[in-house]
Amino acid sequence: MRIKVINPNTTLEMTEGIGEAARSVARAGTEIIDVSPEFGPTSIESYYDEYVAACGVLDEVRKGKDEAIDAYIIACYGDPGLHAARELTEKPVVGIAEASFYTAAMLAARFSIVSVVPRIRTMLEELVHGYGMQHKCVAIRTTPLYVLDIEKDPAGSFEKLRDEVRRSVKEDDAEAICLGCAGFAKFAQDLEDELGVPVLDGVVCATKQAEVLVELGKTTSKLKTYRPPERKRFDGMFANFSTDGSTDKKQAAAE
Repeated sequence: MRIKVINPNTTLEMTEGIGEAARSVARAGTEIIDVSPEFGPTSIESYYDEYVAACGVLDEVRKGKDEAIDAYIIACYGDPGLHAARELTEKPVVGIAEASFYTAAMLAARFSIVSVVPRIRTMLEELVHGYGMQHKCVAIRTTPLYVLDIEKDPAGSFEKLRDEVRRSVKEDDAEAICLGCAGFAKFAQDLEDELGVPVLDGVVCATKQAEVLVELGKTTSKLKTYRPPERKRFDGMFANFSTDGSTDKKQAAAE
């Protein structure tokens, strides 16, 4: 099984850490291919960053057609480009926020998200509503941390993250914590050991869910919403994104 883990930003040190997190839980027969796009932002902390990064994610999914990839993981907590990626491939595509939400909902009645800078709160609120988790997510907490701070000062970042995680358990009555940044992966187990509640890293959750989907032989539905994009020419800098309108064999046979 080959799982392509796409870090939508271009910071390779972070990509390596994400790959390590995925490999730490992957089965012996699972190959993790961790990549960053060839273009995009060095970190993702705004709508603008996310929308630009989504194009890089789609480029990596397009490449996967020639790489014998069995599943894809989008390793940014905004899940940028998730739905569009599902249109490009019949292989399972899992976002790390989506995966952590679903896992938390199976482990606890109430969970919270603890993430990076305050400006992303609205983005996370929209994500929670988009996945229908507003009745399970009791709080969204942010820290002063920018994404790249985590790589520059891991010890200081851990302390800032721990402060908010502690508050969420005590003040929000959260029974599980979703860590709202792929860069927080290295901190999850220490926080869980200290606090005694599930602390979920989305990369780990997504890796296990992707493996299960592949092992079950399930593919992305192409009935309607996630059908391949219609044949269309794209111009200028997006010329390489032109689509051929192709369908997979199962859909073609059904039609």
